[in-house]
Amino acid sequence: MTTTPVSPAPLPPSLVTTLPGHYYTDPAIFRQEQERIFESMWFCAVRAADLEKPGAFRTVQIGRENVLVTRSRTGELRAFLNVCRHRGARLCTEESGEVRRNLQCPYHAWTYDLDGKLIAAPNLVRMPDVDRTEYGLIKVALREWLGYAWVCLAYEPPSFEETVMGATIERLGDVASIERYRTESLALGKRVTYDVKANWKLIVENFMECYHCATIHPELTDVLPEFADGYAAQYFVGHGAEFGEEVRGFTVDGTEGFGRLAGIADDQDRRYYAITVRPQVFINLVPDHVIMHRMFPMAEDRTVVECDWLYAPEVVDSGADVSKSVELFHRVNVQDFDACERTQPAMHSRAYRSGGVLVPSEHHISAFHHWLTQRLGDENGADGTQNAENTKDTEDPVLM
Repeated sequence: MTTTPVSPAPLPPSLVTTLPGHYYTDPAIFRQEQERIFESMWFCAVRAADLEKPGAFRTVQIGRENVLVTRSRTGELRAFLNVCRHRGARLCTEESGEVRRNLQCPYHAWTYDLDGKLIAAPNLVRMPDVDRTEYGLIKVALREWLGYAWVCLAYEPPSFEETVMGATIERLGDVASIERYRTESLALGKRVTYDVKANWKLIVENFMECYHCATIHPELTDVLPEFADGYAAQYFVGHGAEFGEEVRGFTVDGTEGFGRLAGIADDQDRRYYAITVRPQVFINLVPDHVIMHRMFPMAEDRTVVECDWLYAPEVVDSGADVSKSVELFHRVNVQDFDACERTQPAMHSRAYRSGGVLVPSEHHISAFHHWLTQRLGDENGADGTQNAENTKDTEDPVLM
């Protein structure tokens, strides 16, 4: 005997449906995301100051490709596919390092200069028809902004100004509001790498909302009391969450931090701003430091997150103790990632086959889901339309 599938009951007006569970577990969907998102958009790869000297390099996984970022002899950052043009061996096998002059394949010793040109290989002089530029490393588009190298694997990269910088305009109202923090001149005070056993979209969704803040972030809501009401910092254009009246700094116990960064506006003082730059960057702005999250989606159920705490150079150079400000967001990260890891197994459950729901303070996440399904196409079984009218706020623009 066969049974007719039962359609889900219509949602009440206050709720909006999420993506179905298989969007977080299906390897085929993750492969589509690699191709149509991570390999097609600008991807924040490396902090520029990590590559101080010519020959310094770092390798990063972007979608299905391993990308090599290095500094040339003349001081510019360059990005290449980390693949030797001879037989395809990985050129640099370490995550980071420094070469003296050239990049040499450990397999057959094909050698490239720091601009990617083929300059030597065994018996190369006997092959005068080999164009050394044509058989150089495959270049990857690169832009520097906010002190980071952003790369794009697309043959025709989208506009950096409209996509990456445009995300800050959508969030803050203009680019100047973030550039006042002069992130490119800040110094690295701390870096923590988290290996999260969860799909990258769960992490994005978590960062975008604060409905969970009162439940799992007691230290954060002590500093930013409005978060206890469930409204995220990204909910309104230009909005920054205000510090509590007795709070002196963005620290784990609310005690004083460091002097205000030069250049930020008076109305940005004692406020926290959060920005999501799709597909994999979270930017957190507070008066005395900046926190940058970069996600590296490795599999449908694994995401590496690299988090940098950036301070005025004099703070780092003086050896000042930054542990109280680091500890606040480190706890937030651990709490968030633990929640995502608790959620990931349920994405396989039949209880989540048709997805979950978003409450009103989370309705803006629906825009992220709509963006994702547009990037992937509609063949995966999520049209993102149920209760779509409820994702629009009647008073203020709702952001991603």
